[in-house]
Amino acid sequence: MPTSHAFHALIDGELTTGTRQMAVINPSNEEVVAYCPRATPEETERAIRAAREAWPAWRDTPLEQRRQVLLAIADRIEANAEELEHLITLEQGKPLAGSKVETFQAPAILRFLANADLSPRILQDDAQQRAELHRRPLGVVAAIVPWNFPLVMACYKLGPALLTGNTCLVKPSPTTPLATLRLGELIADLVPPGVINVVPDGGDIGPLLAEHPDIDKISFTGSTASGRAVMRSAADSLKRLTLELGGNDAAIVLDDVDVAAVAPQLFGLAFVNSGQVCMSIKRLYIHSAIYEPMCDALAELARSAKVGDGLDPTIQFGPVQNRRQFEAVKRTLELAPQYGRIIAGGRTYGPGYYVEPTLIRDIEEGNPVVDEEIFGPVRSLLRFDDVEDAVRRANCSPYGLGGSVWTRDVERGERIASRLETGSAWVNQHFAMAPHIPFGGHKQSGIGVEFSEAGLHEYTAIQSVVVAKSAQ
Repeated sequence: MPTSHAFHALIDGELTTGTRQMAVINPSNEEVVAYCPRATPEETERAIRAAREAWPAWRDTPLEQRRQVLLAIADRIEANAEELEHLITLEQGKPLAGSKVETFQAPAILRFLANADLSPRILQDDAQQRAELHRRPLGVVAAIVPWNFPLVMACYKLGPALLTGNTCLVKPSPTTPLATLRLGELIADLVPPGVINVVPDGGDIGPLLAEHPDIDKISFTGSTASGRAVMRSAADSLKRLTLELGGNDAAIVLDDVDVAAVAPQLFGLAFVNSGQVCMSIKRLYIHSAIYEPMCDALAELARSAKVGDGLDPTIQFGPVQNRRQFEAVKRTLELAPQYGRIIAGGRTYGPGYYVEPTLIRDIEEGNPVVDEEIFGPVRSLLRFDDVEDAVRRANCSPYGLGGSVWTRDVERGERIASRLETGSAWVNQHFAMAPHIPFGGHKQSGIGVEFSEAGLHEYTAIQSVVVAKSAQ
Protein backbone atom coordinates (compact mmCIF):
# COMPACT_ATOMS: atom_id res chain seq x y z
CA MET A 1 0.00 0.00 0.00
CA PRO A 2 1.41 3.45 -0.90
CA THR A 3 2.32 5.79 1.92
CA SER A 4 0.31 8.97 2.37
CA HIS A 5 3.16 10.91 3.93
CA ALA A 6 4.19 14.13 2.16
CA PHE A 7 7.97 14.03 1.90
CA HIS A 8 10.25 17.05 2.12
CA ALA A 9 13.83 17.83 1.29
CA LEU A 10 15.88 19.57 3.97
CA ILE A 11 17.68 22.67 2.67
CA ASP A 12 19.10 25.37 4.93
CA GLY A 13 16.94 24.27 7.83
CA GLU A 14 13.75 24.44 5.73
CA LEU A 15 11.60 21.43 4.93
CA THR A 16 10.51 21.94 1.34
CA THR A 17 8.53 20.02 -1.26
CA GLY A 18 10.64 21.68 -3.93
CA THR A 19 9.69 22.71 -7.44
CA ARG A 20 9.79 19.21 -8.97
CA GLN A 21 8.48 15.84 -7.84
CA MET A 22 9.42 12.28 -8.76
CA ALA A 23 7.79 8.89 -8.28
CA VAL A 24 9.34 6.23 -6.06
CA ILE A 25 8.55 2.68 -7.17
CA ASN A 26 7.95 -0.33 -4.92
CA PRO A 27 10.15 -3.07 -6.42
CA SER A 28 7.84 -5.74 -5.03
CA ASN A 29 4.93 -4.77 -7.27
CA GLU A 30 6.15 -1.89 -9.50
CA GLU A 31 3.52 0.45 -8.04
CA VAL A 32 4.20 4.01 -6.93
CA VAL A 33 4.96 4.16 -3.21
CA ALA A 34 5.00 7.93 -3.01
CA TYR A 35 6.03 11.10 -4.73
CA CYS A 36 8.89 13.10 -3.29
CA PRO A 37 10.97 16.16 -4.16
CA ARG A 38 13.49 16.00 -6.98
CA ALA A 39 16.05 18.75 -6.45
CA THR A 40 16.90 21.12 -9.26
CA PRO A 41 20.46 22.36 -9.79
CA GLU A 42 19.35 25.68 -8.29
CA GLU A 43 18.03 24.00 -5.15
CA THR A 44 21.21 21.98 -4.88
CA GLU A 45 23.27 25.16 -5.14
CA ARG A 46 21.19 26.63 -2.32
CA ALA A 47 21.91 23.60 -0.14
CA ILE A 48 25.65 23.81 -0.87
CA ARG A 49 25.68 27.53 -0.10
CA ALA A 50 23.80 26.94 3.16
CA ALA A 51 26.26 24.23 4.21
CA ARG A 52 29.20 26.49 3.39
CA GLU A 53 27.77 29.42 5.37
CA ALA A 54 26.91 27.19 8.35
CA TRP A 55 30.33 25.60 8.51
CA PRO A 56 32.38 28.14 10.51
CA ALA A 57 29.92 28.18 13.41
CA TRP A 58 29.53 24.40 13.38
CA ARG A 59 33.30 23.91 13.22
CA ASP A 60 33.63 26.08 16.32
CA THR A 61 30.79 24.36 18.20
CA PRO A 62 32.24 22.54 21.21
CA LEU A 63 32.89 18.87 20.56
CA GLU A 64 30.66 17.85 23.45
CA GLN A 65 27.70 19.55 21.80
CA ARG A 66 28.40 17.77 18.53
CA ARG A 67 28.52 14.48 20.44
CA GLN A 68 25.10 15.22 21.86
CA VAL A 69 23.70 15.82 18.37
CA LEU A 70 24.78 12.34 17.27
CA LEU A 71 23.16 10.83 20.36
CA ALA A 72 19.97 12.79 19.70
CA ILE A 73 19.85 11.56 16.09
CA ALA A 74 20.25 7.99 17.36
CA ASP A 75 17.35 8.53 19.77
CA ARG A 76 15.11 9.92 16.99
CA ILE A 77 15.80 6.91 14.80
CA GLU A 78 14.91 4.50 17.60
CA ALA A 79 11.76 6.44 18.47
CA ASN A 80 10.60 6.23 14.84
CA ALA A 81 12.07 2.85 13.96
CA GLU A 82 8.83 1.16 12.93
CA GLU A 83 7.94 3.91 10.46
CA LEU A 84 11.45 3.96 9.00
CA GLU A 85 11.52 0.16 8.65
CA HIS A 86 8.25 0.23 6.75
CA LEU A 87 9.57 2.89 4.37
CA ILE A 88 12.81 1.00 3.76
CA THR A 89 10.92 -2.16 2.84
CA LEU A 90 8.47 -0.29 0.59
CA GLU A 91 11.18 1.45 -1.41
CA GLN A 92 14.07 -1.01 -1.22
CA GLY A 93 12.19 -4.31 -1.23
CA LYS A 94 14.10 -6.09 1.52
CA PRO A 95 12.17 -8.06 4.15
CA LEU A 96 11.18 -6.16 7.27
CA ALA A 97 13.75 -8.17 9.21
CA GLY A 98 16.45 -6.62 7.03
CA SER A 99 15.00 -3.14 7.52
CA LYS A 100 15.07 -3.70 11.28
CA VAL A 101 18.80 -4.39 10.99
CA GLU A 102 19.22 -0.90 9.52
CA THR A 103 17.27 0.83 12.30
CA PHE A 104 19.33 -1.11 14.85
CA GLN A 105 22.73 -0.53 13.29
CA ALA A 106 22.31 3.17 12.48
CA PRO A 107 21.86 4.28 16.13
CA ALA A 108 24.60 1.89 17.25
CA ILE A 109 27.07 3.45 14.80
CA LEU A 110 26.12 6.98 15.84
CA ARG A 111 26.55 6.16 19.52
CA PHE A 112 29.91 4.55 18.87
CA LEU A 113 31.06 7.64 16.99
CA ALA A 114 29.82 9.93 19.74
CA ASN A 115 32.39 8.37 22.09
CA ALA A 116 35.32 8.78 19.71
CA ASP A 117 38.52 10.40 20.99
CA LEU A 118 39.43 13.48 18.94
CA SER A 119 41.94 14.94 21.34
CA PRO A 120 45.28 16.17 19.93
CA ARG A 121 48.21 13.77 19.83
CA ILE A 122 51.39 14.99 21.49
CA LEU A 123 54.37 14.43 19.18
CA GLN A 124 56.99 16.31 21.19
CA ASP A 125 57.06 18.16 24.48
CA ASP A 126 60.51 19.13 25.71
CA ALA A 127 62.53 22.21 26.60
CA GLN A 128 62.67 23.35 22.97
CA GLN A 129 59.08 22.98 21.73
CA ARG A 130 55.71 21.35 22.00
CA ALA A 131 54.38 19.65 18.84
CA GLU A 132 50.79 18.50 18.54
CA LEU A 133 48.89 16.69 15.79
CA HIS A 134 45.35 17.99 15.42
CA ARG A 135 42.50 16.68 13.30
CA ARG A 136 40.65 19.60 11.71
CA PRO A 137 37.35 19.47 9.80
CA LEU A 138 37.46 19.74 6.01
CA GLY A 139 34.40 21.92 5.43
CA VAL A 140 31.38 20.71 3.44
CA VAL A 141 30.92 16.96 2.93
CA ALA A 142 28.70 15.49 0.23
CA ALA A 143 27.49 12.03 1.25
CA ILE A 144 26.27 10.05 -1.77
CA VAL A 145 24.24 7.07 -0.56
CA PRO A 146 23.36 3.90 -2.53
CA TRP A 147 20.08 2.03 -2.70
CA ASN A 148 20.94 -1.22 -0.95
CA PHE A 149 21.19 0.12 2.62
CA PRO A 150 19.69 3.62 2.42
CA LEU A 151 19.32 4.51 6.10
CA VAL A 152 22.37 2.96 7.73
CA MET A 153 24.73 4.21 5.02
CA ALA A 154 23.36 7.74 5.30
CA CYS A 155 24.08 7.61 9.04
CA TYR A 156 27.60 6.22 8.82
CA LYS A 157 28.51 9.09 6.50
CA LEU A 158 26.54 11.82 8.27
CA GLY A 159 27.74 10.83 11.75
CA PRO A 160 31.51 11.22 11.28
CA ALA A 161 31.03 14.34 9.15
CA LEU A 162 29.10 16.10 11.91
CA LEU A 163 31.22 14.90 14.79
CA THR A 164 34.45 16.15 13.25
CA GLY A 165 32.97 19.60 12.62
CA ASN A 166 31.93 19.41 8.98
CA THR A 167 28.57 20.35 7.56
CA CYS A 168 26.89 17.82 5.30
CA LEU A 169 24.76 17.40 2.23
CA VAL A 170 23.21 13.93 1.98
CA LYS A 171 22.13 12.74 -1.46
CA PRO A 172 20.07 9.55 -1.29
CA SER A 173 19.72 7.21 -4.23
CA PRO A 174 16.99 8.27 -6.69
CA THR A 175 15.29 4.89 -6.23
CA THR A 176 15.38 4.83 -2.39
CA PRO A 177 15.05 8.41 -1.10
CA LEU A 178 12.11 8.06 1.29
CA ALA A 179 13.66 6.77 4.52
CA THR A 180 16.51 9.26 4.18
CA LEU A 181 14.11 12.14 3.54
CA ARG A 182 12.08 11.09 6.56
CA LEU A 183 15.27 11.02 8.62
CA GLY A 184 15.97 14.59 7.52
CA GLU A 185 12.49 15.64 8.62
CA LEU A 186 12.92 13.96 12.01
CA ILE A 187 16.28 15.56 12.80
CA ALA A 188 15.89 18.99 11.18
CA ASP A 189 15.50 20.71 14.55
CA LEU A 190 18.61 19.16 16.10
CA VAL A 191 21.17 21.36 14.32
CA PRO A 192 21.38 24.96 13.08
CA PRO A 193 20.15 25.63 9.52
CA GLY A 194 22.53 24.43 6.84
CA VAL A 195 24.46 21.95 8.98
CA ILE A 196 22.46 19.00 7.59
CA ASN A 197 20.89 19.10 4.14
CA VAL A 198 19.07 16.18 2.50
CA VAL A 199 18.77 16.66 -1.24
CA PRO A 200 17.11 13.94 -3.38
CA ASP A 201 17.67 13.84 -7.11
CA GLY A 202 16.78 11.91 -10.21
CA GLY A 203 20.35 10.74 -10.74
CA ASP A 204 21.56 14.02 -12.19
CA ILE A 205 23.18 16.09 -9.42
CA GLY A 206 26.04 13.75 -8.51
CA PRO A 207 28.37 15.34 -11.09
CA LEU A 208 27.45 18.80 -9.79
CA LEU A 209 28.49 17.76 -6.27
CA ALA A 210 31.71 16.11 -7.41
CA GLU A 211 32.76 19.15 -9.45
CA HIS A 212 31.58 21.89 -7.11
CA PRO A 213 34.37 24.06 -5.64
CA ASP A 214 32.47 24.52 -2.36
CA ILE A 215 32.30 20.77 -1.67
CA ASP A 216 35.45 19.75 0.21
CA LYS A 217 34.91 15.98 0.43
CA ILE A 218 32.85 13.31 -1.28
CA SER A 219 31.93 10.15 0.59
CA PHE A 220 30.56 7.86 -2.11
CA THR A 221 29.28 4.30 -2.03
CA GLY A 222 28.39 2.67 -5.34
CA SER A 223 29.76 0.84 -8.34
CA THR A 224 33.39 0.99 -9.40
CA ALA A 225 32.40 2.59 -12.72
CA SER A 226 30.53 5.37 -10.91
CA GLY A 227 33.43 5.77 -8.48
CA ARG A 228 35.80 6.39 -11.38
CA ALA A 229 33.45 9.10 -12.66
CA VAL A 230 33.34 10.75 -9.23
CA MET A 231 37.13 10.67 -9.01
CA ARG A 232 37.50 12.26 -12.43
CA SER A 233 35.00 15.00 -11.63
CA ALA A 234 36.63 15.73 -8.25
CA ALA A 235 40.13 16.00 -9.69
CA ASP A 236 40.07 19.67 -10.66
CA SER A 237 39.41 20.80 -7.08
CA LEU A 238 41.47 17.99 -5.48
CA LYS A 239 38.59 17.02 -3.23
CA ARG A 240 39.15 14.52 -0.49
CA LEU A 241 37.46 11.23 -1.40
CA THR A 242 36.22 8.14 0.31
CA LEU A 243 35.09 5.67 -2.34
CA GLU A 244 33.49 2.41 -1.25
CA LEU A 245 33.05 0.59 -4.54
CA GLY A 246 32.25 -2.79 -6.01
CA GLY A 247 33.36 -6.21 -4.91
CA ASN A 248 33.52 -9.77 -6.17
CA ASP A 249 34.20 -11.49 -2.86
CA ALA A 250 35.50 -15.04 -2.84
CA ALA A 251 34.92 -17.65 -0.15
CA ILE A 252 37.46 -20.51 -0.08
CA VAL A 253 35.86 -23.61 1.44
CA LEU A 254 38.38 -26.24 2.52
CA ASP A 255 37.81 -29.99 2.52
CA ASP A 256 37.59 -30.35 6.31
CA VAL A 257 34.37 -28.39 6.84
CA ASP A 258 31.10 -29.93 8.02
CA VAL A 259 29.02 -29.46 4.88
CA ALA A 260 25.67 -29.62 6.68
CA ALA A 261 26.76 -26.97 9.18
CA VAL A 262 28.55 -24.62 6.79
CA ALA A 263 26.21 -24.70 3.78
CA PRO A 264 23.43 -22.61 5.44
CA GLN A 265 25.99 -20.01 6.52
CA LEU A 266 27.49 -19.74 3.05
CA PHE A 267 24.05 -19.56 1.47
CA GLY A 268 22.84 -16.81 3.79
CA LEU A 269 26.01 -14.74 3.31
CA ALA A 270 25.88 -15.14 -0.47
CA PHE A 271 22.24 -14.13 -0.85
CA VAL A 272 21.76 -11.59 1.95
CA ASN A 273 19.62 -8.68 0.71
CA SER A 274 18.95 -10.73 -2.44
CA GLY A 275 22.66 -10.61 -3.30
CA GLN A 276 22.68 -6.81 -3.37
CA VAL A 277 25.62 -6.28 -1.03
CA CYS A 278 29.05 -5.15 -2.21
CA MET A 279 30.79 -7.52 0.22
CA SER A 280 28.56 -10.55 0.09
CA ILE A 281 30.02 -13.86 -1.10
CA LYS A 282 29.89 -13.89 -4.90
CA ARG A 283 32.40 -16.62 -5.83
CA LEU A 284 32.51 -19.86 -3.84
CA TYR A 285 35.72 -21.87 -4.28
CA ILE A 286 34.89 -25.34 -3.00
CA HIS A 287 37.43 -28.16 -2.55
CA SER A 288 36.85 -31.08 -4.90
CA ALA A 289 36.52 -33.51 -1.98
CA ILE A 290 33.31 -31.80 -0.85
CA TYR A 291 32.24 -30.15 -4.09
CA GLU A 292 29.36 -32.50 -4.89
CA PRO A 293 27.72 -32.57 -1.44
CA MET A 294 28.22 -28.81 -0.99
CA CYS A 295 26.62 -28.06 -4.37
CA ASP A 296 23.70 -30.32 -3.46
CA ALA A 297 23.23 -28.71 -0.04
CA LEU A 298 23.36 -25.18 -1.40
CA ALA A 299 20.99 -26.03 -4.24
CA GLU A 300 18.47 -27.48 -1.82
CA LEU A 301 18.58 -24.28 0.24
CA ALA A 302 18.07 -22.19 -2.89
CA ARG A 303 15.15 -24.28 -4.09
CA SER A 304 13.41 -24.03 -0.71
CA ALA A 305 13.96 -20.27 -0.26
CA LYS A 306 10.85 -18.12 -0.16
CA VAL A 307 11.00 -15.00 -2.33
CA GLY A 308 8.34 -12.29 -2.25
CA ASP A 309 7.08 -8.97 -0.94
CA GLY A 310 9.23 -7.78 1.96
CA LEU A 311 6.13 -6.84 3.97
CA ASP A 312 5.26 -10.55 4.21
CA PRO A 313 6.95 -11.71 7.44
CA THR A 314 7.36 -15.26 6.11
CA ILE A 315 9.59 -14.43 3.13
CA GLN A 316 13.39 -14.69 3.15
CA PHE A 317 14.31 -12.63 0.10
CA GLY A 318 12.77 -9.62 -1.57
CA PRO A 319 13.09 -8.43 -5.16
CA VAL A 320 15.99 -6.79 -6.93
CA GLN A 321 15.65 -3.12 -6.08
CA ASN A 322 15.11 -1.45 -9.45
CA ARG A 323 14.34 -2.24 -13.06
CA ARG A 324 17.78 -1.30 -14.37
CA GLN A 325 19.47 -3.75 -12.01
CA PHE A 326 16.80 -6.35 -12.71
CA GLU A 327 17.57 -6.18 -16.43
CA ALA A 328 21.31 -6.49 -15.71
CA VAL A 329 20.74 -9.65 -13.67
CA LYS A 330 18.51 -11.08 -16.41
CA ARG A 331 21.31 -10.57 -18.94
CA THR A 332 23.67 -12.48 -16.67
CA LEU A 333 21.20 -15.36 -16.43
CA GLU A 334 20.95 -15.48 -20.22
CA LEU A 335 24.74 -15.86 -20.43
CA ALA A 336 25.10 -18.41 -17.62
CA PRO A 337 24.32 -21.63 -19.59
CA GLN A 338 27.23 -20.87 -21.94
CA TYR A 339 29.72 -21.20 -19.09
CA GLY A 340 28.23 -23.48 -16.46
CA ARG A 341 25.18 -25.42 -15.29
CA ILE A 342 22.35 -23.81 -13.33
CA ILE A 343 21.41 -26.18 -10.52
CA ALA A 344 18.90 -23.98 -8.71
CA GLY A 345 16.89 -20.91 -9.60
CA GLY A 346 17.44 -19.13 -12.87
CA ARG A 347 13.89 -17.83 -13.18
CA THR A 348 12.72 -14.20 -13.11
CA TYR A 349 9.15 -13.02 -12.82
CA GLY A 350 6.83 -10.11 -12.03
CA PRO A 351 5.06 -7.87 -11.41
CA GLY A 352 7.98 -6.78 -9.31
CA TYR A 353 11.67 -7.42 -9.96
CA TYR A 354 11.93 -10.98 -8.71
CA VAL A 355 14.89 -13.27 -9.33
CA GLU A 356 15.10 -16.71 -7.77
CA PRO A 357 18.29 -17.44 -5.80
CA THR A 358 20.45 -18.93 -8.55
CA LEU A 359 23.50 -21.22 -8.32
CA ILE A 360 25.78 -22.07 -11.23
CA ARG A 361 28.21 -24.99 -10.94
CA ASP A 362 30.93 -26.43 -13.20
CA ILE A 363 32.00 -22.91 -14.11
CA GLU A 364 35.45 -21.31 -14.28
CA GLU A 365 36.91 -17.83 -14.54
CA GLY A 366 37.32 -15.99 -17.83
CA ASN A 367 33.71 -14.98 -18.41
CA PRO A 368 31.46 -12.15 -17.15
CA VAL A 369 29.36 -14.46 -14.97
CA VAL A 370 32.36 -15.11 -12.71
CA ASP A 371 34.65 -12.16 -13.36
CA GLU A 372 32.18 -9.29 -13.08
CA GLU A 373 30.34 -8.24 -9.94
CA ILE A 374 26.76 -9.53 -9.99
CA PHE A 375 24.63 -7.29 -7.82
CA GLY A 376 21.76 -9.71 -7.51
CA PRO A 377 20.96 -13.29 -6.41
CA VAL A 378 23.23 -15.22 -8.80
CA ARG A 379 26.32 -17.03 -7.49
CA SER A 380 29.07 -19.22 -8.98
CA LEU A 381 30.35 -22.49 -7.47
CA LEU A 382 33.94 -23.14 -8.55
CA ARG A 383 35.98 -26.27 -7.89
CA PHE A 384 39.61 -26.40 -6.66
CA ASP A 385 42.07 -29.13 -5.63
CA ASP A 386 45.03 -27.11 -4.36
CA VAL A 387 44.76 -24.27 -1.82
CA GLU A 388 47.55 -22.34 -3.54
CA ASP A 389 45.52 -22.43 -6.74
CA ALA A 390 42.38 -21.27 -4.90
CA VAL A 391 44.19 -18.28 -3.38
CA ARG A 392 45.68 -17.35 -6.74
CA ARG A 393 42.30 -17.52 -8.44
CA ALA A 394 40.54 -15.62 -5.65
CA ASN A 395 43.13 -12.84 -5.96
CA CYS A 396 43.00 -12.75 -9.75
CA SER A 397 40.36 -10.02 -9.81
CA PRO A 398 40.37 -6.24 -10.20
CA TYR A 399 38.32 -6.13 -7.01
CA GLY A 400 39.59 -6.48 -3.47
CA LEU A 401 36.81 -5.73 -1.02
CA GLY A 402 36.40 -8.85 1.13
CA GLY A 403 37.17 -12.56 1.21
CA SER A 404 36.87 -15.49 3.56
CA VAL A 405 38.27 -18.94 4.34
CA TRP A 406 36.15 -21.74 5.81
CA THR A 407 37.83 -24.56 7.74
CA ARG A 408 37.88 -26.43 11.04
CA ASP A 409 41.55 -25.50 11.40
CA VAL A 410 41.26 -21.85 12.43
CA GLU A 411 45.02 -21.22 12.48
CA ARG A 412 45.39 -22.56 8.96
CA GLY A 413 42.40 -20.51 7.91
CA GLU A 414 44.00 -17.36 9.29
CA ARG A 415 47.23 -18.03 7.40
CA ILE A 416 45.32 -18.42 4.15
CA ALA A 417 43.05 -15.43 4.80
CA SER A 418 46.06 -13.18 5.40
CA ARG A 419 47.13 -13.79 1.79
CA LEU A 420 43.87 -12.55 0.29
CA GLU A 421 44.30 -9.20 -1.47
CA THR A 422 41.29 -7.63 0.21
CA GLY A 423 40.43 -4.88 2.65
CA SER A 424 38.66 -7.39 4.90
CA ALA A 425 39.62 -11.05 5.34
CA TRP A 426 37.54 -13.37 7.51
CA VAL A 427 37.78 -16.91 8.80
CA ASN A 428 34.55 -18.90 9.17
CA GLN A 429 32.46 -15.80 8.63
CA HIS A 430 31.88 -13.15 5.99
CA PHE A 431 30.38 -9.66 5.85
CA ALA A 432 31.25 -9.32 9.56
CA MET A 433 31.29 -5.56 10.08
CA ALA A 434 31.37 -3.51 13.26
CA PRO A 435 31.76 0.21 14.04
CA HIS A 436 35.21 -0.31 15.60
CA ILE A 437 36.65 -2.29 12.66
CA PRO A 438 37.86 -0.43 9.53
CA PHE A 439 36.06 -1.29 6.31
CA GLY A 440 37.47 -0.49 2.89
CA GLY A 441 38.75 -2.03 -0.30
CA HIS A 442 41.98 -2.81 -2.10
CA LYS A 443 42.55 -2.42 -5.84
CA GLN A 444 39.42 -1.20 -7.67
CA SER A 445 37.14 -1.75 -4.68
CA GLY A 446 37.75 1.72 -3.37
CA ILE A 447 39.87 4.38 -1.73
CA GLY A 448 39.85 5.08 2.00
CA VAL A 449 37.87 3.37 4.74
CA GLU A 450 34.65 3.69 6.68
CA PHE A 451 34.11 2.92 10.37
CA SER A 452 36.60 2.96 13.26
CA GLU A 453 39.06 5.70 14.14
CA ALA A 454 40.59 5.36 10.67
CA GLY A 455 37.22 6.01 9.03
CA LEU A 456 36.58 9.00 11.28
CA HIS A 457 39.92 10.48 10.29
CA GLU A 458 38.83 10.39 6.63
CA TYR A 459 36.63 13.40 7.45
CA THR A 460 39.54 15.47 8.75
CA ALA A 461 42.77 17.10 7.69
CA ILE A 462 45.97 16.86 9.71
CA GLN A 463 47.30 20.08 11.18
CA SER A 464 50.62 20.15 13.01
CA VAL A 465 50.80 22.81 15.71
CA VAL A 466 54.40 23.43 16.81
CA VAL A 467 55.11 26.00 19.51
CA ALA A 468 58.59 27.14 20.55
CA LYS A 469 59.06 27.17 24.32
CA SER A 470 61.40 30.17 24.47
CA ALA A 471 60.00 33.65 23.93
CA GLN A 472 61.45 35.74 21.10
